[in-house]
Amino acid sequence: MPNSADAFAGRTAIVTGAGRNIGRAIALALAEGGANVVVNGHCDRDAVDAVVREIEQKGGRACALMADVSSHEQVAEMVGKGVERFGCIDIAISNVGIRRMQPFLDISLEDWDAVLATNLTPAFYLARNVIPHMQERKWGRIVLISGFDGFWGQVTQRAHNITCKAGLHGLAKALAREFGPDGITANTVAPGAIDTERDWSQYRHQPREQIEKEIPLGRFGKVSEVAAACAFLCSEGGGFVSGQVVHVNGGHYMY
Repeated sequence: MPNSADAFAGRTAIVTGAGRNIGRAIALALAEGGANVVVNGHCDRDAVDAVVREIEQKGGRACALMADVSSHEQVAEMVGKGVERFGCIDIAISNVGIRRMQPFLDISLEDWDAVLATNLTPAFYLARNVIPHMQERKWGRIVLISGFDGFWGQVTQRAHNITCKAGLHGLAKALAREFGPDGITANTVAPGAIDTERDWSQYRHQPREQIEKEIPLGRFGKVSEVAAACAFLCSEGGGFVSGQVVHVNGGHYMY
């Protein structure tokens, strides 16, 4: 089972954006399965350190590595330090993003570049740096956290975000095809309405009560449920799933 105590024994994972919400839940789930975990964050060192302490208190191994993943230099340094600490990189979870609600004609060139630099480019940087280590061991798991707005065309005023979310799955498919012969899988997980800390001013077009009514299960998802999907894809049992997208949305949208 993906969540067994030794499912990821001997493996090392990097989880970006792991200081809170979905990233934190993924880091904890992989650590629970026995993985060494590189816990990454950018701004909130206290939150990242708290995740590391939580893993260590449960008998796991983890380290905190702060890095701005929109910088290739910093991503390369982070991956290098992770290898120095744990000897390998086997699992990479790209989990970063900002959501800006802007009418298309109000999106400046700077806005467009900033969203792509945060939501899409870091996945390329992370994959580019971890794949050589995975190739050495002929085993690897790459999971890119996307979102249902990259697949559902009715979201308005988020052209830059939608482009990135769709692009992440395109990248996962390309990686799956090219590096499958090296024993590396690449997939996308697309969370739907998940109960996280967020800036609700960017969701004023989607009142929470209305969203809950639209979800067949009648509730927001839990971060642990997104983490469970990632853990499956990273497990031996998920080893024949590649180039796919797993939607975790309670039946809200069906593809």
